[in-house]
Amino acid sequence: MAKEKKVKEKLSGRKKPDTGSKLPDVNAPGKKKLIEQARSFSNQYCVGNGEKFRLKDFSTEVKTDLNSDDKQPINQTLQLGIDALATMQDILYAQDKWSLLLIFQAMDAAGKDGAIKHVMSGVNPQGCQVTSFKAPSAEELDHDYLWRCMKQLPERGRIGIFNRSYYEEVLVVRVHEEILRSQKLDEKLITKKIWQERFKDIRNFEKYLYHNGTIVIKFFLNVSKDEQKKRFIERIENPDKNWKFSSADAKERTYWKDYMAAYDEMIRNTSTEESPWYVVPADNKPYARIVIASAIINALDGLGLKYPKISKEKVAELNLIKETLLAENR
Repeated sequence: MAKEKKVKEKLSGRKKPDTGSKLPDVNAPGKKKLIEQARSFSNQYCVGNGEKFRLKDFSTEVKTDLNSDDKQPINQTLQLGIDALATMQDILYAQDKWSLLLIFQAMDAAGKDGAIKHVMSGVNPQGCQVTSFKAPSAEELDHDYLWRCMKQLPERGRIGIFNRSYYEEVLVVRVHEEILRSQKLDEKLITKKIWQERFKDIRNFEKYLYHNGTIVIKFFLNVSKDEQKKRFIERIENPDKNWKFSSADAKERTYWKDYMAAYDEMIRNTSTEESPWYVVPADNKPYARIVIASAIINALDGLGLKYPKISKEKVAELNLIKETLLAENR
């Protein structure tokens, strides 16, 4: 696809992200203009080829031309993206050739659940499936670490969403290497090269999916430590949000530097033009959702989506059925 090739070439030579860019224009006429703006807007957060990636180049916050109390333009832009996604997902479902896998990774309280809820709110549930991955079960530990995710891959024509994923195996497992020792691996397999081996396995797995019609795009919701602290306190002080917080969340916060180092190396080693990472500034939740919606629109547009064309024989059959139905009232 020529259009997709041009986008990839653009991403591979991307510059440092602009943290002061404007939102897509909600008044811009036409679908083509919206898609162009979605591509331009989301590309600044797309890593593409991760070889030269550095997490410190990506801010957790963004400066916009909006006042902090002026949410209307942000809400309008997000709704425009939601409507566009609903239309594109309908064609994806009807075409039944491609599938799209969206992977969300982040520190606690970065906004993964809210982003999935809001961005995908207009999508037909029949064409979308969400899977949240917790600690592996006993059955899952008796298989390779990709196994449980493979079972949840989206069918053709559908969008799959992974809330956490096999990337936990190079994040939490790397930060807490005692977990690795409990995964029933033979000692000779746990070498100094294990993380590089897993990066290679993941790249090959995602390349395999791409070659078989599943597009994978990945989102790291990049929240600051200060903003996480603020959200933790809010969850503690608000009785309706107490259920979202546990002592384990606070404990993991003490490993912040280790996690940032793990994310940095993970993205550098697993971001490719076919399956890129988007490093989303997540201190502003509404803005982050617009970045995500724009990236999904960009990915779907690259698939050349079209409603299936039916044969002349099928058209004749439909016309005959129509005539029969109309004749019922005569």
